[in-house]
Amino acid sequence: MKLVVLGAGESGVGAALLAKDKGWEVFVTDAGSISDKHKASLEDEGIEWEEKQHTMSKILQADLVVKSPGIPDTIPVIQELKKLEKSIVSEIEFAVRYTNKPIVAITGSNGKTTTATLLSYIFKQAGVQVGLGGNIGTSLASLVRKDNYESYVVELSSFQLEGISTFRPHIAILTNLSEDHLDRYEYDYDKYIEAKFRITLNQTEDDFFLYDADDKDIARWLTKLDIKAQLIPFSGSKALKQGASIDEDNLEVHWKKNHFTMPVSKVKVQGKHNLKNAMAASTAAKLLNIRKETIRESLQSFHGVAHRLEYVSKIKDVRYINDSKATNVNAAYYALDSVNTPIIWIVGGVDKGNDYTDLLPLVNRKVKAVIALGINNAKIRKTFRNNVAQFCETQSMNEAVKQAQEWAVAGDTVLLSPACASFDLFKDYEDRGDKFKEEVERLNTDILTK
Repeated sequence: MKLVVLGAGESGVGAALLAKDKGWEVFVTDAGSISDKHKASLEDEGIEWEEKQHTMSKILQADLVVKSPGIPDTIPVIQELKKLEKSIVSEIEFAVRYTNKPIVAITGSNGKTTTATLLSYIFKQAGVQVGLGGNIGTSLASLVRKDNYESYVVELSSFQLEGISTFRPHIAILTNLSEDHLDRYEYDYDKYIEAKFRITLNQTEDDFFLYDADDKDIARWLTKLDIKAQLIPFSGSKALKQGASIDEDNLEVHWKKNHFTMPVSKVKVQGKHNLKNAMAASTAAKLLNIRKETIRESLQSFHGVAHRLEYVSKIKDVRYINDSKATNVNAAYYALDSVNTPIIWIVGGVDKGNDYTDLLPLVNRKVKAVIALGINNAKIRKTFRNNVAQFCETQSMNEAVKQAQEWAVAGDTVLLSPACASFDLFKDYEDRGDKFKEEVERLNTDILTK
């Protein structure tokens, strides 16, 4: 049996290595360049690969094609495969064929990384061997290949969910919905939402679907879909008799005979959005019979994830916050809302069809200066230039941090929360966040040595 993998990133190479272990004849093809690390992994296993081209004569021999999530269905290779009715699946769909371990799958426009990381942390505190992967770090295929986990926590993007057909998580979590990746979905928000809801497509009455009960778009789609799983809401605005919510300054989880409570003030990661992430993670943990005390201790000690409202430093009484993972408007909204001091905001990158107008009330109230960091800042300039006292455009993190330091006074916060993708100036959001931290550290060193 022949398997072709389109795209040789983390998910593609993970699928190729798993397939080789399972007896497939594997060919990996990438229209771009393949990293030296991934080339070495493929060559160590004797897997044939090519880069900077697609050899159609080899691709069309496939009995099964695994498509990396970044590849849209509109490219000619995919169109030709569909014309020939070749089976095309995602790496996630391929990987689950080789495991029967319980899976918690998490998607959403924002909060999915924090929720997945927090739940994995709770599992580890409970002594459970858990594999954390998917859209965060390691591919699910690579985790399944190791085959030494009791369960999996998988973060999933809408792109990954497009290619599933039988994937069935025991617990599915939809953290929230907001406009994102609209350039992928023909600028049709409903097509994006439809992809997100595929997370519960194959669930049964024995499974659970956790969702944000405050989200109007989720509520709208719940009325349209026939979801088989048991529905468990969580809310930050109303007390729920069944589900997770805030009641008299306590985080409460009620589900049938299960009950869990702890003071909100004891939850380490603060902010309204993080409380919802904590609700989702603690509810999933309770469903999987993790002890209440372990959940409480985990919520009290979990520090959050890198590049998500990450405190970097305080220099001359100015705080520097790295929120590089905020790649859409909704994430930037959470970040701006969470800061209670005057903000110098570093924003910009590759626009994904963003509508920035929802941010204007927060910008008018909280932001004293905007630094547009990107190759094309026209949309940000048009939206915000006349709404702040100071505005400038830069094309390097060094310039952005230097300008922020010049404008900042004691008590201010310099916030990197781009609301955009990173690929114009950086490799990815992690590279962007790391560069911010490096420049802040350099600034701190320069000031200390003067």
